[in-house]
Amino acid sequence: MATETGTVPIFDSLPYYDDDLQKYPHLKVKVEQELSREPKAPQTLHPRVPPPVELFAHDPILKAELERVAANKPFPQLDTLRYSLPTPSSTPGTDEEWRAALDNAHAQLQHQRIRQQNLALLQTYGANAWRIQNYLLESTAKNIEKSLEELKDLTIQVNRERKNTQDRLGQQLTSLETRWTELISSVLQIEMANVALDAEVERLNKREAELAEL
Repeated sequence: MATETGTVPIFDSLPYYDDDLQKYPHLKVKVEQELSREPKAPQTLHPRVPPPVELFAHDPILKAELERVAANKPFPQLDTLRYSLPTPSSTPGTDEEWRAALDNAHAQLQHQRIRQQNLALLQTYGANAWRIQNYLLESTAKNIEKSLEELKDLTIQVNRERKNTQDRLGQQLTSLETRWTELISSVLQIEMANVALDAEVERLNKREAELAEL
């Protein structure tokens, strides 16, 4: 964690350098206990986070198909009855039954005609359209992979710089801490010497007073 004081950042946490939790396991237990007391993070997303995208919101058929795939349900069997040419069930059939059979035959004939047209268009333009689509997909995939590699390299560089900075700052802190310990030790030694000198001075003063009485 870093805080700004004027224009100079002050680091009060060096995760790449501090290893107190590894050296002293009981500290890690205390940290986990403190973290367990912290309130849980809110479950709601930040207002700037866009809402989830609802696929095929305006197409119920595709939406239902997506839900079927997500639920791992089997694909329903194809309805082959609409491709058959049933004849009237009664013998002889009524005019309505023969008219319905004739309309169905016209529909099947038109459907086959459209299929032939689609197949002809596919044979003429399908190969090139497929190649163009594959080229666009490959180009998009390469751009995404390149952006991903650049982001990974940038992340590695940032982490490396952060680690080097924290190692340098950690060594400075350790050196300053060692120097502070040495200075404190020197001060304590000086205080102890002063106490000893005060005691010696007091003893000499008492001795001088005794000699003066004699």
